[in-house]
Amino acid sequence: MASLRQTLPEYRDTSTPGSIIRSSNDLKFRRGRKFGRVSKLVWVFLVALLFVIYSSMFHVDLPLYDKLESRISLSTTDIFGLGGNVQSGKKPSRKQRAPFFFSNRSDSPCEVAFVESVDDLVEPKETMNFTQFSLGYVDREEKPNGHDTFEPRFGGHQTLDEREKSFSARNQTLHCGFVNAPEGSPSTGFDLDEKDKEYMNTCLIVVSSCIFGSSDFLRRPTRQKIGEYSKSNVCFVMFLDEETMSMLSSEGQVLDDRGNIGLWRIVIVRNLPYTDMRRTGKVPKFLSHRLFPSARYSIWLDSKMRLRTDPMLILEYFLWRNGSEYAISNHYDRHCVWEEVLQNKRLNKYNHSAIDEQFLFYQSDASWFDPVTNLTDVPEGSFIVRAHTPMSNLFSCLWFNEVDRFTSRDQLSFAYTYLKLRRMNPGEPFFLNMFKDCERRALAKLFRHRATELPSPTVL
Repeated sequence: MASLRQTLPEYRDTSTPGSIIRSSNDLKFRRGRKFGRVSKLVWVFLVALLFVIYSSMFHVDLPLYDKLESRISLSTTDIFGLGGNVQSGKKPSRKQRAPFFFSNRSDSPCEVAFVESVDDLVEPKETMNFTQFSLGYVDREEKPNGHDTFEPRFGGHQTLDEREKSFSARNQTLHCGFVNAPEGSPSTGFDLDEKDKEYMNTCLIVVSSCIFGSSDFLRRPTRQKIGEYSKSNVCFVMFLDEETMSMLSSEGQVLDDRGNIGLWRIVIVRNLPYTDMRRTGKVPKFLSHRLFPSARYSIWLDSKMRLRTDPMLILEYFLWRNGSEYAISNHYDRHCVWEEVLQNKRLNKYNHSAIDEQFLFYQSDASWFDPVTNLTDVPEGSFIVRAHTPMSNLFSCLWFNEVDRFTSRDQLSFAYTYLKLRRMNPGEPFFLNMFKDCERRALAKLFRHRATELPSPTVL
């Protein structure tokens, strides 16, 4: 069965609020009467202002807010049948959640108890109780008989039956990107130079990031924070497309003799597999085990971040110390999947119909959907630390396949992927470490994306 995903553009609301036109027709009033009327207007304005502030702080129901809520087609009442409260099945009052324009986000990092030096690190010799099995990957798809309109895709054409079986932690061959077209057909994308491939095959520990579509400035890791061992033994790889490389060159960012800009080894990606740059960015984000086949560990950070912590200290703290094989931070503000769905629609992060399609599909899957469970697994997603174990690699492939099939908003599919994997393999643990977001902020400095114009949203 062909993929259900439709390629749908992302957008942001670039509209600006209309101006308020005030009229002044009272110029003939006597001074005293004019002053009295103006005073009354001032008092009305102050009372209204105080009411708005009070409503925002204590979440009082407002007609305007109700109208905004009614425009969200994917509400927790009519689509999920949960009323927004997964535990009780009752619709929560406004006091139980902040309006979408009010955020409890804190930008302050918290203390992270790293070891004093890299010299004190001891890598665990045992693999704990990590699940062991063998994974192979679909590397080529042939044109089905009678399908003249067959279009090769980087993610392949995974059927729903293949998708269901892929969640089992067992010896298997599954779709995981990099699916080549039939002989004689054009490449499906993410083409790399052979010299870059040779270099990447030698990497045992990797720090990677990417910039596609000139969406960010290049932010170099802070050299003073990176030890000599990591500078010599860790691969720092930045994936760029040709457009971004051209932009960086015009800004004075020039490759040295080794093909580096600072600590970053620049790897140019040609023939991007998706027109959606965010979806293309999920390839190096999730599939580091495919890009670096010899690597044992990898650290991913979004291009909006500048690393200022030694990678070896990160591995010890987030993986080795607590026996984890995959570490990712919790979201800084939202801790419920349904709230993340609503927020994506409120802010027009993605086409509403595509989000509806994705979660109607998820709701119908009894292997993960449980109305009495509080679905709190919402990641921030910009910083991921991995051991390349079989279970970690399987989870990464499964998560990528959801992004390939549905929307590129990976925070929407994380909880589904994780819970379905866990429930389909009750005897095979996956050691996931969801750490505090303030710890993520202690590892790297956060910047804003480069300002770009995106298409205006379509009213749905």
